[in-house]
Amino acid sequence: MSSVAVLTQESFAEHRSGLVPQQIKVATLTSEEESDPPTYKDAFPPLPEKAACLENAQEPAGAWSNKIRPIKASVITQVFHVPLEERKYKDMNQFGEGEQAKICLEIMQRTGAHLELSLAKDQGLSIMVSGKLDAVMKARKDIVARLQTQASATVAIPKEHHRFVIGKNGEKLQDLELKTATKIQIPRPDDASNQIRITGTKEGIEKARHEVLLISAEQDKRAVERLEVEKAFHPFIAGPYNRLVSEIMQETGTRINIPPPSVSRTEIVFTGEKEQLAQAVARVKKIYEEKKKKTTTIAVEVKKSQHKYVIGPKGNSLQEILERTGVSVEIPPSDSASETVILRGEPEKLGQALTEVYAKANSFTVSSVSAPSWLHRFIIGKKGQNLAKITQQMPKVHIEFTEGEDKITLEGPTEDVSVAQEQIEAMVKDLENERTKDLIIEQRFHRTIIGQKGERIREIRDKFPEALVPVTIEVEVPYDLHRYIIGQKGSGIRKMMDEFEVNIHVPAPELQSDIIAITGLAANLDRAKAGLLERVKELQAEQEDRALRSFKLSVTVDPKYHPKIIGRKGAVITQIRLEHDVNIQFPDKDDGSQDQDTRRSSG
Repeated sequence: MSSVAVLTQESFAEHRSGLVPQQIKVATLTSEEESDPPTYKDAFPPLPEKAACLENAQEPAGAWSNKIRPIKASVITQVFHVPLEERKYKDMNQFGEGEQAKICLEIMQRTGAHLELSLAKDQGLSIMVSGKLDAVMKARKDIVARLQTQASATVAIPKEHHRFVIGKNGEKLQDLELKTATKIQIPRPDDASNQIRITGTKEGIEKARHEVLLISAEQDKRAVERLEVEKAFHPFIAGPYNRLVSEIMQETGTRINIPPPSVSRTEIVFTGEKEQLAQAVARVKKIYEEKKKKTTTIAVEVKKSQHKYVIGPKGNSLQEILERTGVSVEIPPSDSASETVILRGEPEKLGQALTEVYAKANSFTVSSVSAPSWLHRFIIGKKGQNLAKITQQMPKVHIEFTEGEDKITLEGPTEDVSVAQEQIEAMVKDLENERTKDLIIEQRFHRTIIGQKGERIREIRDKFPEALVPVTIEVEVPYDLHRYIIGQKGSGIRKMMDEFEVNIHVPAPELQSDIIAITGLAANLDRAKAGLLERVKELQAEQEDRALRSFKLSVTVDPKYHPKIIGRKGAVITQIRLEHDVNIQFPDKDDGSQDQDTRRSSG
């Protein structure tokens, strides 16, 4: 016999609080009424009809009518990272301008998304894209296609599965291309090929290939099984250089699809004949369970700049460590600020793996040498001869000169960098010592040494590039005086440069800088600076004089006296102007815009 739960006022109190009075139909039960409990409909009022909600929009339809609408953000922001080796435009001098900037502008105009570019420490390109989801995805696809170098790969799936990759009206294919930022080319129906070509970045190709194989596996007539395996244990199942999973596939005839590291999925997909598939699944489960029991993890801090050395070219260093020690090394994503590296493996192997991680991290180093920027061209030498001597001895060392910075950056194997650094530091020291050797020559011979249009001095510099080192000093001159120093058609500044035998650089007007740079031989700089400052004093005195002369005064004089004041042929007024160094203006007789009695004087 089934039992009936009796709903009393006390047990229904929490429901009643949210209902309007008309809907509360629960009455107190007496002992006689206990056998006739309230119905479910009485206790729990039905949800209001849609039409009723529309008709009574001004009145609440009860507690059930209070729907919470989810708020969706209309604008999203995503950050994409393009590694240095995959950048299509690597010229640092053209960053933020040139073809790269033009392409970004075109992408923004075409998609409606907003792009912001920045350079990471590893010279990779970080691109922040903001806008609506559809616009961001389209912009991302364009960024990969136009700013990142492209690779291509093929994936073979049965011809009859191609239509499932394309989807209805091509929607599946378009969605897949947007998500992976790749171009996927599927053979035409009349083409017998089963190869699908994927073009894009390495990461995008991996993602697209994974998705295509999943679609094919779903449609495969053979058995398909999915096994959830923690992402951290995927390297153990794949084995070093994917040898272990390849061995299992070869022995069982089962296709095993392990998501690449860039894909966040954890499931491994098996496709094949049922019996052989079961064997493959069993072997993978066994590896997984054993590793879960035996392995442990440790976390270590490694500088972000050294992560790429631990990973190695195409991930080879990680595979080497896995092969030698059986330990998996997990590196945080390149767009993450984390410096924590996780090692996972059997406890007795972790020490050896940790040693190898530090060895890989420290096998390459980045160092710098302090050197004034004007010395850089002398260190490089004519046609790069000086630099070539160093790079020939140590070809793995990369030497970088940054324009405007007083340092030289070296990157490469630690020992080689140390040797190269010593050689460059010695060169800098020698050049700085040579710079202090001044030759005193009487000024009357300077023009002869320079020669016509500087021919002789250029010849000396070409023969002995380190012999005459120009020095630059900066002089602060108010920005509003620069145009007077330059003079009409540059006559003023040319005169000073010829007189002092130096080069004077005045900043562009849009910079509104007060700094003027003087470059030349040390012996000439002091005279040039004194001459420039003397010219500044003259200009400032002229400014003060103009300010004093800008005073104006209006005097009211009866027009009948004007001829007397002017005098015959203007003799009287001219004498007054000359004696008092002022300008006096009389209103025109036909000018009705001002009082005819008013005379204006300025001075």
